[in-house]
Amino acid sequence: MHTRRTFLQVAGLAAASTNRGITQSMGSTRTIQTPVLDIAYEESGNAQGFPIILLHGFPDDVRAYDDVAPPLVKAGHRVLVPYLRGYGPTRFRDAAAPRMAEQAAIGQDVIDFADSLGITRFAVAGYDWGGRASAIAAALHPERVRAAVLISGYSVQNTVAASPPGAPEAERALWYQWYFNTERGRAGLELNRRGICKLLWQTWSPTWKFTDETFNRTAVSFDNPDFVSVVIHSYRHRIGNAPGEPRLLEMERKLAERPKIQAPTITLYGADDTLGRPAAESTPAERAPFANLVARRVIAGAGHFMPRERPEAVASALLELLSRPE
Repeated sequence: MHTRRTFLQVAGLAAASTNRGITQSMGSTRTIQTPVLDIAYEESGNAQGFPIILLHGFPDDVRAYDDVAPPLVKAGHRVLVPYLRGYGPTRFRDAAAPRMAEQAAIGQDVIDFADSLGITRFAVAGYDWGGRASAIAAALHPERVRAAVLISGYSVQNTVAASPPGAPEAERALWYQWYFNTERGRAGLELNRRGICKLLWQTWSPTWKFTDETFNRTAVSFDNPDFVSVVIHSYRHRIGNAPGEPRLLEMERKLAERPKIQAPTITLYGADDTLGRPAAESTPAERAPFANLVARRVIAGAGHFMPRERPEAVASALLELLSRPE
């Protein structure tokens, strides 16, 4: 079967890279101007190939996709990996603009990024913040997104109405969010940004044995002068403790209605993701936001940072979706 063959080919490439102890970096960093940001990004592959936008999460950066991109490039695609607002070399254009990072802003950044590059149609994949941004772009712009790989599923939030408290175990796992909703948390992130981020890597992906070198290559992205402000705003806005951008209020209202994603989608879940362990089987509520859910997979041996831990699962899912006729 084509999809199994694709998966085995991609898995073989990833295994060979791991066995050599080599992590392949993508192209040199470029910058594109959008209405709000100067977005830094890395690009690899055929400039005429079908575009794939890969979106990282918190706390991470473009290095997360170093082993996802090569199989996509080999298949002839154009691969674009932007630094989200507040990370790495990405900067706000207006020095006086408030450093906000609500979900609607990050989702709109994806569309603005594609517009600035002259890309009318593309595929997306992402996890954590990047997964939410991917879902928002796909849900609100069905004419733009051909395919989506969403790690941890449909993570669009309702920021218009207050959400009820979760189960005690779930609330405990979100300790960092409650911490960031205090001024002590802001000061703590400013003072200990690398220590906190490394702790989250370790606890969210407990079976992933990353090296200090791997972490340090990405940790420089947390030195962005806007990093603390955008992280704090993101986690405060989602529970109503910080205002959003007025221009995005209507967009947030649309997202509160959980708009369906029309594009063919594969959802991936890390079996060892302690931030939100997936159920063994999908539920009607989990499937409801997808008009065309091609597959739902729980990936053994992966925690929260799946593109780093199981890059072949992400790459093969994208190639499977893009091999389907439109």
